[in-house]
Amino acid sequence: MNPLSEKSQIKLDVKTLIGLIVGIVSIAGIWFSLTAEISQLKVDILRMEDDVILNDEFRIKWPRGEMGSLPADSKQDLQIHYLENQVGDLIDRVHDLEIKVTKLEEKSKNYIKK
Repeated sequence: MNPLSEKSQIKLDVKTLIGLIVGIVSIAGIWFSLTAEISQLKVDILRMEDDVILNDEFRIKWPRGEMGSLPADSKQDLQIHYLENQVGDLIDRVHDLEIKVTKLEEKSKNYIKK
């Protein structure tokens, strides 16, 4: 076997040479398509990170009322306030009725004793 040198020769037929070129071009095409897909995925990740940051801000500020409220929330708050007033009035009426019932019971006991 001859040692390799600058003057060494390689004999290839045209079919093998074309096969090598097609293989190299195929590998290069795959490389570029993978690189493009990786770049697109990086851009998608950046967009998602922005969405996560905005969602995090919304998640914190919305319950505190720092981002406004829906008209339905305002209406519901008014209804709750109205119901609270009604419940307070009903509690007062029940208390008054309990006092009246107690007084009537005392009168009826006194009437029965006489």
